[in-house]
This record gives sequence, structure tokens and C-alpha cells, in this order.
Amino acid sequence: MENQNNVTEFVLLGLFMNKKMKTICFAFFLLCYFAIFLGNFIIFMTITCSHLIQQPMYYFLCHLALTDLAYTSTVFPTLIRDLAAESKTISFNFCMTQLFAAHLLGGVEMFILVSMAFDRYIAICKPLYYRVIVNQHRCNMLILTAWAVAFWHSIAQLLMVLWLPFCGPNQIDHYVCDVKPLLKLVCTDTHIVSVLVIANNGMVCLVTFLVLLASYIVILYNLRMHSAEGRHKALSTCGSHIMVVVLFFLPCVYTYVPPPSDNNSEKEFSVMYTVIAPMLNPLIYTLRNREMKNAMRKLWYHKI
Repeated sequence: MENQNNVTEFVLLGLFMNKKMKTICFAFFLLCYFAIFLGNFIIFMTITCSHLIQQPMYYFLCHLALTDLAYTSTVFPTLIRDLAAESKTISFNFCMTQLFAAHLLGGVEMFILVSMAFDRYIAICKPLYYRVIVNQHRCNMLILTAWAVAFWHSIAQLLMVLWLPFCGPNQIDHYVCDVKPLLKLVCTDTHIVSVLVIANNGMVCLVTFLVLLASYIVILYNLRMHSAEGRHKALSTCGSHIMVVVLFFLPCVYTYVPPPSDNNSEKEFSVMYTVIAPMLNPLIYTLRNREMKNAMRKLWYHKI
């Protein structure tokens, strides 16, 4: 059947309908974006301008900070505009671009977190082989693989949505163009597409989350063979990673695993991985990490 598409623009209903709540949230999310930009920029510059860039864990953290900056920059323009402006329309092409970019960068972040778990697993469970296994070439390949896998994931998502016919309502009950709110506007049966969305998004999130949890359980189990000082340092590092994984993946699983429905709490939960997690990542990785704090002190105090 030929794709019938009569919609040229969408209307984003946004996060809140209450005007007073919008004013408060506009100031709050503007501060959040400033904190995200400043925190991740400081981490990125601290690592790239110090010896930490030579260590795999900080190499991955540097890429995570850069991805967080890019990811939030794809979401915040429509979120802030919804809270500040009367016009909430978004063109069909821009909506598809935002959908592709958000899933691309979200996928990259997901697989960077997997790479960081792999790095910690080798460092703690196979320390004698760490330099051989986690070398610079393999780190580069892991980052390239993250971008390649995320690209094919987002391309599949985009092509699936472009194939769907939009011929009636154009109000998206969300603050960003995402696949599940868009499915509610399609003027055809979406049962098969919903299953594909759950497989392409929900199951990937859930399986990756369970694999990460299993890897950190194995890491924590192996820590019993280390010295008290080694356990304390490893627990501090792994604790930071586990907090970031839980902040990012639990809302993703809640959002993408259930089938599309009239439940509007998905957009509130999505704030956790689009705003809160990228804002807290710099604090989690710096406040609990002595090496990062020392590198920041040397770099920024020297510049000041």
C-alpha cells in the first residue's frame, strides 16, 4: 500500500499544560541546561587537557560527556520553546531529524556505558591482562562500534516511522518527537509496528541493562579477593558507574518496553534520561573520583 501522508507539521503539547507550572519549569530547565553544558564541558576539557585521556576509563568518560552535551542539545530546544513560546508547531522534516538524532546519540551513550562496564570488568577481574586487552586500538574500536550500532538502530527507527501514514491528527502529546507518541497519530493499524518498536527500543534497553547489572555483580563478587584499599577504590568507581546506569536505563525501560498506550506519564519519566541523568553525570563522576578532582584542581586553578 502506498504511503499517504497529509501532515506537514506537528504540534508538540509539551510537558505541562498549566501556565504557572510552565514559568517555573522554564527557569528550572534553563538552569539544568546550563549545568549540563558547564559540567560536561569541564569534564571534557579536564580529561582532554590532562594525562587522564591516556587511561581507558577516562577516555570513555570524555566521550560520554561529549555525547551528553550533543544529546541534550537535540532535546532542549523544543522543551524550552514549549515552556516559553505560544507557538508549538514543528515541521515534519525537523521532527524526523530530531527523532533520528535523539535515538542516535542515546544509542551511542548506551553503548559507551557498556564499554565502561567492560573496562571495569577487565581491570578488576583480569588485572594482569588489562593493558593487553584494553589498549588504545580496542578503545577506539569500541567507540566506533557504538556509533555504528547506534546509527543502524536510529536509521531503522526513522525508516519505520517514514513508512507510516499520517493523515489526520497532528498533536504529539510530548515535548520531543519520539516514536511512541507518533504511533498514536498514525491512521492505520500499528500492532506490528508497535512490536517492532518494543523489539528495537524496549528489548535493547532491557537486555543491555540486565547485562550491565550482571557484569557489575560479577565485578563486586570478584572484589572480595582484593585488598581493603583496592576494594574501596574499585567500589567508589563502580558505585559511580552503577548510579549512572540506573539513572539512564530504568526510565528508558519504563518508557520503551510497554506497548504504546494512553498513559501520559512516559513523557515525565523521559525527563530522567534526557535532563536529570546528563545533569548528574558530571557530579557523580567527579565528587566520588579523587583522580578527576586532582586533575580539575591542577588544570583549572592553574588557568585561573
